[in-house]
Amino acid sequence: MTTSTTVDTVKLLLVDGHSLAYRAFYAFALSREGGLRTSTGIPTSVSFGFIKSLLDVLTQEHPTHVAVAFDTRQPTFRHKADDTYKAGRQETPEEFFIDILNLEDLLHALNIPVLKAPGFEADDILGTLAQRIPTGASAKILSGDRDLFQLVDRERGISVLYMGGSYAQRGSSSAPIEYGPAEVRDKLGITPTQVVDYKALCGDSSDNIPGVRGIGAKTAVKLLTEYGSLENVYASLGDMKGAIRKKLVEGEESAKHSQFMARIEVNVPLNVEINDLKLSGFEPDAVLPLLQKLEFQAFIRKISDLQQQLGGEAVEIEGEKTERTRPTTHDDDTWFFSAEETETQPQLAAVEIRPQIIDTPEQLEALYNRLTNHTDSQIPVAWDTETTSLNPLDAELVGIGCCWGPDMENMAYIPIGHIEGQTLERELVLETLRPILEGQDYPKTLQNAKYDRGIFHANGIALAGVVFDTMLASYVINPENSHNLSDQSQRHLGIVATSYEDLVPKGKTIADIDISAAANYCGMDVHCTYQLVPILREQIEKIPELGHLLLEVEQPLEPVLEAMEFQGVRIDTEYLQKFSKRLETDLVDIEKQAYESAGETFNLGSPKQLSQLLFEKLELNRKKSRKTKLGYSTDAATLAKLKGDHPVIESILEYRTLSKLKSTYVDALPALVHHKTQRVHTDFNQTVTTTGRLSSSNPNLQNIPIRTVFSRQIRAAFIPEPDWLLVAADYSQIELRILAHLSQEPVLLETYRNNDDVHSLTARLLLEKNDITPEERRMGKVINFGVIYGMGAQRFARETGVSRADAQMFIDRFNKRYPRIFDYLKRMEKEAIAKGYVETILGRRRYFHFGDRALRSLLGSDPNIIDLDTLKSNRYDAGLLRAAANAPIQGSSADIIKIAMIKLHEILQPFQARLLLQVHDELVFEMPPAEWEKLETTIQSTMENALALSVPLKVEMNSGPNWMEAK
Repeated sequence: MTTSTTVDTVKLLLVDGHSLAYRAFYAFALSREGGLRTSTGIPTSVSFGFIKSLLDVLTQEHPTHVAVAFDTRQPTFRHKADDTYKAGRQETPEEFFIDILNLEDLLHALNIPVLKAPGFEADDILGTLAQRIPTGASAKILSGDRDLFQLVDRERGISVLYMGGSYAQRGSSSAPIEYGPAEVRDKLGITPTQVVDYKALCGDSSDNIPGVRGIGAKTAVKLLTEYGSLENVYASLGDMKGAIRKKLVEGEESAKHSQFMARIEVNVPLNVEINDLKLSGFEPDAVLPLLQKLEFQAFIRKISDLQQQLGGEAVEIEGEKTERTRPTTHDDDTWFFSAEETETQPQLAAVEIRPQIIDTPEQLEALYNRLTNHTDSQIPVAWDTETTSLNPLDAELVGIGCCWGPDMENMAYIPIGHIEGQTLERELVLETLRPILEGQDYPKTLQNAKYDRGIFHANGIALAGVVFDTMLASYVINPENSHNLSDQSQRHLGIVATSYEDLVPKGKTIADIDISAAANYCGMDVHCTYQLVPILREQIEKIPELGHLLLEVEQPLEPVLEAMEFQGVRIDTEYLQKFSKRLETDLVDIEKQAYESAGETFNLGSPKQLSQLLFEKLELNRKKSRKTKLGYSTDAATLAKLKGDHPVIESILEYRTLSKLKSTYVDALPALVHHKTQRVHTDFNQTVTTTGRLSSSNPNLQNIPIRTVFSRQIRAAFIPEPDWLLVAADYSQIELRILAHLSQEPVLLETYRNNDDVHSLTARLLLEKNDITPEERRMGKVINFGVIYGMGAQRFARETGVSRADAQMFIDRFNKRYPRIFDYLKRMEKEAIAKGYVETILGRRRYFHFGDRALRSLLGSDPNIIDLDTLKSNRYDAGLLRAAANAPIQGSSADIIKIAMIKLHEILQPFQARLLLQVHDELVFEMPPAEWEKLETTIQSTMENALALSVPLKVEMNSGPNWMEAK
């Protein structure tokens, strides 16, 4: 090999790219925060963790040459030899591959060689390069895979930097440990040259390498210690007796096969020289845009240091000196793969704050006087509460924090409910601060104002003057972001503060915590909230529609939702108890029917027994299922495909439906009735969905089904105040009306303007006849709503009972009859690819990040030049494209009902009537009968005129003694 580098100066670092990438991904993906993302939703767990860890190793090892090897997604020679190789591994989320593509782009920009070889694994590339180093040079292989121990060779200067422990395992070792022959022997009990034979004997479950059946790790070590190699083991079978000999004889073929599968190939055809791997620095102009795109502020601030670490000359980067005054990441030399480091987010430098602890009446009065001077809505005071519970109805107020300026002492903490230390009386604090907390003239900012509003509500304070909610602002900017304060602080401020979990031991509350520690915790929260306001405002001001969405929709909705949560809804627990007993009887009858159909008894709740029954005994079509650890899947999708193939399927489906209704609602709801209010109080989540829709939790009242008789009967348990009415107001076909508006499809526009039945119209157009039966109308309804969600022919056929060929014919005919709908949906897909986002009528955005490089390359292009027919999208990207077509429709529907809720909340103020629930396109109220007569027309008109469309909105309203009868 020719090289211009002196042999004894070559220190080669070989990186097992997929091993390091998987560790980075799962370290963050399995953390409390659920993975790293940019403010635009790009996943970055792999990129950040990989680069950070690689740079740590560069600092530790000072290599002169580096190569990173990755697997490809194509089958290798091992897969061709054994199609079960690595089978059964958990499927890697598609966002991992999106992240990998960005990582590869960054590595290329950093001039770090990235190597792949179709048909081979990264291990094979590393083994080949390690064998190529000249005498006198050294090679260290960075990996968490013990397979690479077979390459360790002291004489050739090859060792492994082993990343021990699982990426998600608590207490796993921190920095990688160098393994030479002695360390391998200590770890496995064998030499590096015996590693392949070790796996040939005892196998490797992670790669699905079988080994010899019945031979475990201890026996494999014992055999290799005594005989030296697999060949010698089998040459010595005549000297062996008993069970081990029998196992070896029966497993000889498997052992030889496993030996082949486990051996790393060291002759991969690579067109690369050692000198090609020499670190030589990079072009900052190529790297900086990628770092900015991935929002790696810590790396941007250390760009000059990176240049030197990667073999370049130190350069002065414009703006770097001023940036360095801000906190930077990973200033210590700890390694991010230990559990303590990875469980939250990358650790950042500490920020010293100096909150004032207000624990005397005089200090409280002085704080009040100071706060009365802060009336500028552009510089709102940040507020936060510390409590003993996440439920405002149960929470005790422990402390209140506020921040009025950027300096580290411009904040205060008022201790109220701490068990130890000097505190102030709750009544004194609240009455002193009441004029400010309830004053519209004193602008405030909060992170998740709805929660603090609920706390103040429970303590007799009507919070007012909230001009900015940092959580809602983050959601409006990009719904796919993480909107919690710690993530926002890290993303925008370079700060990660102490988490609540680290501050408060299990079984304790913040009331048990030292006042000074709580003051620092709360102080950091209000400091970060205060600092985030101008940053988030600047982002929102760049897109005026988002400002309108925040200030006119999301923030005004927040107090409406708090009032609904605080009010709760009454539940008829006696009715549910009787209903539960009825369901028990019904479930027993269904079980008997299932046993008769199957010809044997079995556990209807056991996936394993169901799999055996359906696919082994009854021999149903396995192609309609998928392989799992328990056999074949019997999930809902599988059973839906099997419907009609055997009578037992109907019984299983009905049993599951009723059993879930019973456990999830009928038996669970009575236990959720709050002891103080005798009502159920759900949480309405404003920043969870990517479409803008609200979600419900604790309990989820938006998932109560209405299709079956039994599911509708659950709604009968929701009742109003005694002698009042429950009122349900439901938008009729709102998504189809929005689709008509967005697509400007003439046929739909005319139908809705004439108040005709759109489902009958569609059925007539598809069937090409005038007289339509109720069943044929249902088919029209299925395709009308299905097209919004990208329903294909297979799903349409399953839903309607027609053949797949007929289903495809009807879908094709629908697209011809309604060409503008088809054009609109395709236009949204093109915009998602070209712009990276789509918008609702009000400008709410949903961003999309495609995995396929061809799709990603079209970002920034003209949507009109994109030919969707020539683009091949994988399953993940195809799902994103369907979501892109649907997002403006769902999001606009969400915006409309939110506007209606805001207006109705204001209208209802003089009345006793209350808005209780929002369930997708439906609002539920309770009110006295006399008010129903006054409000019926007002509620209907307000909802129908929430937003002007090209077609009229229609609301259907009903009242009754419970939700079922009001529906």
